[in-house]
Amino acid sequence: MTIPAALITAIISFGVTALLGFAVIPALKRLKFGQTILDIGPAWHKSKEGTPTMGGVMFIGGVFIAVIGGFAILWFNKEITFEGAGIQNFAKGISAVIMAVLFGFIGFVDDFIKVKKKRNEGLTPIQKIILQCMVIAAFFASRIVMGDTSTVITFPFLGALDLWYFYYIIMGLGILYIVNAVNLTDGVDGLCSTVTVVFMAAYLVICSLLGFSELSVVSAAVGGGCLGFMVWNLHPAKVMMGDTGSMFLGGAVACLGICTKTEFIMVVCSAVYIWEALSVLIQMTYFKITHGKRLFKMTPIHHSFEIRGWKEGKIVTVFSLIELGACLAGVALLYYGIM
Repeated sequence: MTIPAALITAIISFGVTALLGFAVIPALKRLKFGQTILDIGPAWHKSKEGTPTMGGVMFIGGVFIAVIGGFAILWFNKEITFEGAGIQNFAKGISAVIMAVLFGFIGFVDDFIKVKKKRNEGLTPIQKIILQCMVIAAFFASRIVMGDTSTVITFPFLGALDLWYFYYIIMGLGILYIVNAVNLTDGVDGLCSTVTVVFMAAYLVICSLLGFSELSVVSAAVGGGCLGFMVWNLHPAKVMMGDTGSMFLGGAVACLGICTKTEFIMVVCSAVYIWEALSVLIQMTYFKITHGKRLFKMTPIHHSFEIRGWKEGKIVTVFSLIELGACLAGVALLYYGIM
């Protein structure tokens, strides 16, 4: 019964998100919430100056409505229970949405400062990290309160490792990295949306295999919302998701991995996100060590391919295929190495 519920959830999320574009995009234009493009970016990106941003509110709304609908279907099918592990599973589904929304709110504040001050810098890096750490701490606290205190990470074919209290530090840093890595992936029309659709499709399968009905609904809703957003966001984009959307997606990605206790699988399936953020870290380190030299033409890495002459559509296609390969590997590792 999970797959039909998830499928209906994805359709609702797609439809609501796509339809919201007819209202949200004109509203963003009236409010003059346009994107400011950095001068250090690719010169041709200047043509995107003024494109409505903060469009992530479209799929956040779509996901929220779809999840309510999906949970209602699960309730009707008696797949949601409030006894034993059922309470924890329901709490995991709720916490996944709440965590994503809270990260989205941080992104919203960042975007709002940018559009009001007409610059491409909102919250300072330190302010972002502090706020993100507060959300992460609240997320772990909610898990502990609900009795989900496992600090074990499972590695396919190798076994399990109990990290004790270090689990919260390591996973906290992991969430911080993933959320900001997804944020960095949002730099080419349709890239973050398309990559996330692939990730969410993989986690729909993973959640279904592990019996997490509520989280299956969440992954389906986020994937459907991204598809609905792509109606407006594929090149040439009529709206950008902004940090509002990318941080929401980052929160959803991280929470799904941790709530399903597939932390290692999540890392495998997050290959493109991790690659994007890693390219920035490598570039910054190399720049400092060599006193001004650059290893890549520009980071995040998708910009390097742009400068080499790749069209945005090609970048989206290639990166999505890489993500598909990583997700297939992740699902295979789960199926053959853990189950």
